[in-house]
Amino acid sequence: MAVRISVDGGQSGTRIRLPGRDDLDVGPIRTDRPVVGQVADYLHQAVSDGVPGDAEYELAVGISGLTPAHAQPAELLSQCRDIGVMRVALAHDSVSAYLGSNGWAYGAVVAVGTGIVGLGVSAHAITRVDGWGYMFGDAGSAYWIGRAGIDAALRAFDKRGPTTALEALAVERFGPLPELYVSLQSDADRVSKVAAFAVLVAQAADNGDELATQVISRAADELAHTACVSALRDHLEWTTPPRISWTGKVLTANDSLRGRFLEQVRATIPDADIAEPLGKPLDGVGRLFDAPAGHPLRQQVHRADIAT
Repeated sequence: MAVRISVDGGQSGTRIRLPGRDDLDVGPIRTDRPVVGQVADYLHQAVSDGVPGDAEYELAVGISGLTPAHAQPAELLSQCRDIGVMRVALAHDSVSAYLGSNGWAYGAVVAVGTGIVGLGVSAHAITRVDGWGYMFGDAGSAYWIGRAGIDAALRAFDKRGPTTALEALAVERFGPLPELYVSLQSDADRVSKVAAFAVLVAQAADNGDELATQVISRAADELAHTACVSALRDHLEWTTPPRISWTGKVLTANDSLRGRFLEQVRATIPDADIAEPLGKPLDGVGRLFDAPAGHPLRQQVHRADIAT
């Protein structure tokens, strides 16, 4: 029986679960370039200190930025055959995030990291909401919060907006504000650095800063809206109340944001089964090979093995 390797690839970092080892954190997935090769490179780095030479592996991958053109499990299998990979299951990270939070139960999940995506799954349909990337969407994400915080800081600096603690925090994190837009635009890690500023926005909100509190409240409202639209849009039909959950540090680590998120979801879908996530996205990645027959998410998992 093949031993399973799981990879959860996101815009701020990639986590790899190898048998018999602690989970590894490696670099981000850059969505402006083909993603399959990045996964293969990270996996080779992770096993560079050796894996059993006679072992056979099955590789499960949930990854940000997986478009139909990038969904190439056979190519990923080809690039990983030299380390004993015999089968590949590849899916968009909205699918693995859903499985990590809801398992195979029907409902909706909003996955919040550097970006965000909502996924609703009923017995007969799937609906995906947002996940349009930092340039055009991802409302309520860490990048969205970080950018809003920087915007408030620059408005305060210009005297176009109210005084806020975010101005000093932006200087502390990025240096002189007149240089900020140039230094960030030229930084290859600008997306993750802007997203990381969300932590300081949340801290400022916890300390009572009015503008930071407004940003966090708006983020909660956006995330609740995405979760509810994921559960209600199009032709999703529920014979039992949908299980609505979440994943990602933006929601799990921020009590005030999560509290407002839950209030908004309850107000919109009163009979929803709003529940804590069952596990982490990496746990969901590990379920990609195990889809029950007939489950809608089975069609969202791209597979290849040495027989094909």
